[in-house]
Amino acid sequence: MYGINRRCFYISFHFFVVWCHAQGENPPSPNFKQHVRQQGAQSDGLSRRQLRVYQLYSRTSGRHVQIQGKRVTATAEDGSAYARLYVETDTFGSRVRIKGAESGRYLCMNRRGKLVGKPNGKGRDCIFTEIVLENNYTAFQNAKYEGWYVAFTRKGRPVKASKTKQNQREVHFIKRLNKGPLPFPNSDQPKHFEFISLPPTRRAKRNRKPHTAS
Repeated sequence: MYGINRRCFYISFHFFVVWCHAQGENPPSPNFKQHVRQQGAQSDGLSRRQLRVYQLYSRTSGRHVQIQGKRVTATAEDGSAYARLYVETDTFGSRVRIKGAESGRYLCMNRRGKLVGKPNGKGRDCIFTEIVLENNYTAFQNAKYEGWYVAFTRKGRPVKASKTKQNQREVHFIKRLNKGPLPFPNSDQPKHFEFISLPPTRRAKRNRKPHTAS
């Protein structure tokens, strides 16, 4: 009988220690990366979408990405009408749709890893994730084909996406504003700083107490 009571006391004490330890622990922090992946897996129809206008300068070809019908190359000169791109956010993260301002076609990727221009960019094959690299270049990974990137050769021809990697020069781009007048939404030219002229201030006279002879 004494042994049974002692065993019960030991079990009760053990559970009490575990309960106290659990009460003192902090709740686990939420996994933000997992939340971003889940939310970014589908298009966001609630958040306000942001539209940007810029050019994509290819590190290898030294020219800009252009969409001419179904053909996509990186041979456009700075300021070319076909080099101007409309980049619209698709989710609250860094997923975007890229549309040629002149051609009206979207940058997409087919199942063979070839870049093509499509009139309708609603599919996941026309969505890309912007990845800012450590060397300050930007890479664009396709949302449907994970691990496949937008890439061009030195001659500006598209590289088969299945042969691309994030550390390759072919997938590195620089976002640049268009040459000449800035298009919407950058239509507001930077204003020069103007100093506000104020009238000269008068120095107030100090009230001096009369000196009394002691």
